[in-house]
Amino acid sequence: MVVSATLYPFLMLLSFFYGQWPSEEVLAYYSMSHLDSFRSKKVIELGSGYGLAGLVIAMATEALEVVISDGNPQVVDYIQRNVDTNSAAFGSTKVKSMILHWDQHELSDISGTFDIIVASDCTFFKKFHKGLARTIRCLLKEHGPSQAILFSPKRGDSLDKFLVEVKESGLHFTITETYDSEIWRRHKNIINGDHSWTNYESDHCYPLMITITR
Repeated sequence: MVVSATLYPFLMLLSFFYGQWPSEEVLAYYSMSHLDSFRSKKVIELGSGYGLAGLVIAMATEALEVVISDGNPQVVDYIQRNVDTNSAAFGSTKVKSMILHWDQHELSDISGTFDIIVASDCTFFKKFHKGLARTIRCLLKEHGPSQAILFSPKRGDSLDKFLVEVKESGLHFTITETYDSEIWRRHKNIINGDHSWTNYESDHCYPLMITITR
């Protein structure tokens, strides 16, 4: 991952679906394509890894606040390093890293405070499904519009099982397959014979868009 003050123009050159884990790149691209959706909003990224999408949202969308979280303390150290390196590009957006475990039962400081939750490829470990659904419900703002935007491949029945937990948590969801014409075009090219990604399988590689609301 390139992490510097030049991160934003670098992202404009990303070639989607030519890496092993496209969901985070798709989330970053989606965020840049929907700037108004994040403007003046409080946003948290769950399971962020090195925080690519969260950094893009912080740099490009004029969000009020962006929290970039992960459950691994070492990874959060890297996130904070990325935040520090790119801080000059955030403008007035408040940006911070956070250690956040989805099985935490005490989230009182941040419960019900976020307009938008984002995450990518966070549904493949079934043992975390219940905790992830509970965390989303806990963090979404209770009054006024709020939503979680997740990008994830189906991965067999893993996504379906997660959505069962979402429904049992009292939340609502929609699944969108064709959410961007350019991403869909590249996906179709690969499955129709473009061999630039030889081991591409839709079930494990193509991120669906899941929108979750109260």
